[in-house]
This record gives sequence, structure tokens and C-alpha cells, in this order.
Amino acid sequence: MVDCCNPLMAVASPSLAGGEKKHWWLTNRKMVERYVREAKMLIATHEQSEIGAALGLLEAALSVAPRMEAALEMKARCLLYLRRFKEVADMLQEHIPSLKMAISDDSSSSSASSDNSSTQLSRERVKLLSSGGDSLGEDEPAFRCFSVSDLKRKVMAGLCNNVEKEGQWRYSVLGQACCHLGLMEEAMVLLQTGKRLATAAFRRESISFSDDIFSFNKFPHSGENFTNNQTQTPPKSESESISHLLCHIKLLLRRKTAALAALDAGLYSEAIRHFSKILDGRRGAPQGFLSECYVHRASAYRSAGRIAEAIADCNRALALDTSSIDALTIRATLFETIRCLPDSLHDLEHLKLLYNSILRDRKLPGPVWKRQQVQYREIPGKLCSLATKMQQLKQRVAGGETGNVDYYALIGLRRGCSRSELERAHLLLMLKHKPDKSSSFVDRCEFADDKDVDSVRDRAKMSSLLLYRLIQKGYTNVMSVILDEEATEKERKKVAAAAAVALQAAVSVQQVHEVVPPSAARVEPTPVAAAGNSSRIENKSARVEATTQTQASVFQGVFCRDLAVVGNLLSQTGFNRPIPLKYEALSC
Repeated sequence: MVDCCNPLMAVASPSLAGGEKKHWWLTNRKMVERYVREAKMLIATHEQSEIGAALGLLEAALSVAPRMEAALEMKARCLLYLRRFKEVADMLQEHIPSLKMAISDDSSSSSASSDNSSTQLSRERVKLLSSGGDSLGEDEPAFRCFSVSDLKRKVMAGLCNNVEKEGQWRYSVLGQACCHLGLMEEAMVLLQTGKRLATAAFRRESISFSDDIFSFNKFPHSGENFTNNQTQTPPKSESESISHLLCHIKLLLRRKTAALAALDAGLYSEAIRHFSKILDGRRGAPQGFLSECYVHRASAYRSAGRIAEAIADCNRALALDTSSIDALTIRATLFETIRCLPDSLHDLEHLKLLYNSILRDRKLPGPVWKRQQVQYREIPGKLCSLATKMQQLKQRVAGGETGNVDYYALIGLRRGCSRSELERAHLLLMLKHKPDKSSSFVDRCEFADDKDVDSVRDRAKMSSLLLYRLIQKGYTNVMSVILDEEATEKERKKVAAAAAVALQAAVSVQQVHEVVPPSAARVEPTPVAAAGNSSRIENKSARVEATTQTQASVFQGVFCRDLAVVGNLLSQTGFNRPIPLKYEALSC
């Protein structure tokens, strides 16, 4: 009996184990379906608390069935609704184009051979009948069958139809998340791919529609409401929002491309204008994208010689992203340009700590999908050059260059400027960089996490206050120099006026008292006869006395009487040679 029962028990035991396994699998499946069904009901309420509860149910369902497509889609959409964009990117990071570039480069060689083979197969045609047979005429075309590769492509498309239809939500959800994270290029590629897949899926579905798809049975009668909801296609509102978002992304990328092209071409004012359209626009932009634009505009400001504006943009970029290596490098260079060496050393120390943390963690700061402007293999070389630069700056500080700040370059003025130019430049800088308005750019920024808003405002206010004090100090320094120059110029003019008055008085006194020297007149020989000299001299002396009656009585007739006496003496001695006379002497 025992021997007969043992086989039965041996046969029954596997069936019992299979039943228990089947019962366990059915129980878990029903539990997962119940979780998904309850989560769908909670999501339909569109309340944040209910969606958070639905997210917990979906996570419990995915812990049992980690590859359930419906649960994955609902979880991603819940995270997107709750604005937890970083978690969406971490969840679907394998679909981000920038992370797939390395994999696609490795597989490009293998895919090239398969593409060539499929191209050759598509060009092959198999003839059913020979074109030279008796039954075919010369004008009749040869009968050709379908291509093997085309058949393979159609079969695979039919098999993968549901897979593509189920997986196309990843592109739309991940594209929206990348847009809010500042990955504009990746967002544009993902959203365009999602739209293309949706269009292709709809086209494939429309081919399989029957001829009577538009029969009257499909439409409600008069007075009835059309209550059939098409669950196969996404809601119209979502597609419209994706289209609007895609248009906004393309606009931002066009402006950024134009600004970078102008910056590379040396058109700095044009680059500043394009970047300002992005940064000061009515519609906001993501936090990461704005940080990159602030860094690029700071570079344009630095090339244009507008130091204060460049420092302000670096402050905003660092307020949005504290680990921005480019912003720290540019601001350190700007402080060194105006010889503000302590601030430059402070930024270089911050940059050194950032490089050391990268080497310690063996990865760049931030998540894997974050766009970086530097590669990991470049960090050791940059750290060595940074140490050399810091040593040079410390030597300059030890040499006493700390107080020799170039405030003219900071404000954007030339040396020897007037007071009106200084006041105008100072007023414009104060209107732009007033600490009360320093955090106004935060209102135009779309944050990936709302918890970062307060910290960004605090960092922006602190850095703006330091810049404001530096500008005020520069204004005071330059104004004192201008006042000293004005006082020196005023004193010089006063001394010059006094000297001019003294010189005028001396000239007037000299004109009154001095006598014209005889060497300044023109000499002309005049023959004087010994016999008739006395009468001629008397006549000339009479004319001279008549013309000099208006002068002072002290000098009247003195010169003429002396001349008459000389003439009489010469005539008495028999002197008959010519005597040189001067016309000015006869004008009296």
C-alpha cells in the first residue's frame, strides 16, 4: 500500500506546488492592479496631496512589478505634476540624448554594416517569370515580387507597434522635465521625437481602420451627447501645451545661438542685446539655462570693458548655481583686472576647493545628466595652473598692491573725466545694481525645486551688496580726485589772472613813463648844409612844437630847442656833412 501511494503523492506534490505558485502570482497581480487602479482614481482629482498618495501606491506596485509600463508612466507623470523634475530625469536618464551619445558612438560601426545589408536587400527583386519567355510580350513589364527586407520591416513594425506606442510617453514626460531643468537642447530633441512617434502611431492606426469607419453608427443621434472618450490618443490640452513649450524652447535656442555667434565674431553689443532678450524677457526661463546665459553675457560685458555689469552677471550666475566653474573664473579675472586682489584670491580659493572636491569624489559636481563645461581629465592641469596663479597674487598682495584699485575701469570711465560724466555713470550703475532690486531676476526664473528660491535670493542680495559698496567706494575715490583737480585748476587760474593784472598794470605804467629808444626807429640820411641849416631846423622845430601841444607841459619844446642850439653851433663851426636824423624825433 505504501508503494502504491508513494507515486500518487509524488505526482500530486508537483501539482500542489504549481498551484501555490500560481496562486501567489495571481495574488500579487491583483494587488498591483488594485494599486494602479486606486492611484489612477487619486490622480484624477488633480490635488497635490492626492497625487502624493498615488505616488506612494505606485511605488508599492513597482516594488512588486518593477517593469509594469502603466505604473512607470503614472509614476513619471505624478513626479512631473509635483515638479520633482530631478527625480524624473534620474528615473529616465537612459533616454537623455547627451548620455546616449557615447553608446551610440560605440554602436555606430555595427549599425553601419546592418544598414548596408538592409539597403542591399531592399534593392533586390526576385523575378517570377523570365522576361524573355514566349508568354510575355516585349512591352509587358516583368512580374516582380515584394522585397524581403520590406517584408521584414513591416513584420517588425507590426510587432513593435504596441511597444513604441507604450514607450512614447517617455519622450514627452522626459522632454518636459529636461526643459524645466535647463537642458534645452535635450528637451527639444525629446519633444520632437515624442511628437514624431505619436504621429507615426496615429498613421499606422489609420491604415488599419475599416472602410465604414465614418458610418453613421459611430456618431450620436440628435439630442444625444458624445460620451466616448478616446483613450488611445493623449488629451488635446497636453499636446497643445507640449507644442507651446516646444515653440518657446526653439525661440530661446535661436536667441542663444545668435548671441554666441555675435560673441565669437567680436560684436559684443549685439551679443549683449541677444542675451538681454533672454534674461529680461517677459516669459521666464529655467534656472540652469539662465545661469549659462548670465555667464556668457558676463563674458561679453568683460570684452566690451563694462566691468561692473560683468561682475553683476557673475554674481547672478553663482547665486543660481554655486558650482559654476566658468562664473568663478570670470569673476576672479575681473577682480584682477581692476587690481582688487583680495576678492580675486577669494574666488580662486573657492575654485580650488571645488576642484579638490571633484578629485576627491572622482566625479563632476551635480547629477550625471547635468551639462558641464569642463571634463574630469582637465581638472589636475587646471588645479596646477590655479596654484601658480594664487602664488603670484599673494606675492603682489605682499608687495602692497591691495589699495591700488582701478576704480575708473570699474565704473567705466577714462582718467581725467569731468564731474558730470562721473555722476551720470554712477547714477546708471546705482539704478542697475541697487541692493533692493538685486533679486528681481529671481521672479523671471523657473526653479526645479521651490526650496531653492530663498537661498538664491539671499546669495544674490549678499553679492549685490558687496558690489554696491565697491562702486560707492570707487565713486568716492574718483570724486575726491576730480575735486582735487578742480581745486588745483581753480588755483592755477586765480594765479594766472593775478599775474595778468600785474602785467597789465606794469605795461600801462611803462607806456606812461618810458621814452621810446632811438635804436627802434628807421634811419634815413639827410644832407644838411652849413649855411641853410639854421632856418630848416627852426621850421621843423616849429612843426614839432605844434604837434606836441597835447602832451604834458614838462616835455613840450625841450627837444626842439636843443636841436636848434645844435644847429647854430654846427653852422658857426663850418660843419657841412650830412647828419642822420630820425623821423620819430621830429614827431614831437
